[in-house]
Amino acid sequence: MRRRTVSVADLDALASRSAPDTPAPVSAPPVSEEEGGLRTEFEFELPRGYLDEQGRLHRTGSMRLATARDELRPQVDVRVKENPGYLSVVLLSQVITRLGTVTDIHPGVVERMYATDIAFLQEFYRRVNSEGHTRAGVRCPACDSEFEVELAGGRLGES
Repeated sequence: MRRRTVSVADLDALASRSAPDTPAPVSAPPVSEEEGGLRTEFEFELPRGYLDEQGRLHRTGSMRLATARDELRPQVDVRVKENPGYLSVVLLSQVITRLGTVTDIHPGVVERMYATDIAFLQEFYRRVNSEGHTRAGVRCPACDSEFEVELAGGRLGES
């Protein structure tokens, strides 16, 4: 089997060629579950927070659901090809829509985040995109009770 290398531009061209009658994708505003629609954006609070160039700390943010394109685009990114560990940086920069007052999220922003926050966001991404919610089932080690905790928002250790 012959491998073919494609660029992001090739990926975009291929997508538009495969569906010529389909208009270009437009990002729709998030619809809340209360309105009966699909929830596409999820709020979170980082364990440590993102420190921007001006020294401001940003702890809250939002992440949208990933699309197939979000998961395909990093595969053609040169930085990911050179270092597969960079995949999560590129992927997170595409799906995080806001960090505090920062709305221009790019790989450079994610690179400057603390490792604790990256690990949190990777788990948050996995939970939101594979399970569709941000709740996790847990068991109390003291009383052996089972209950759910909300991963989105709230500070670590708070109930």
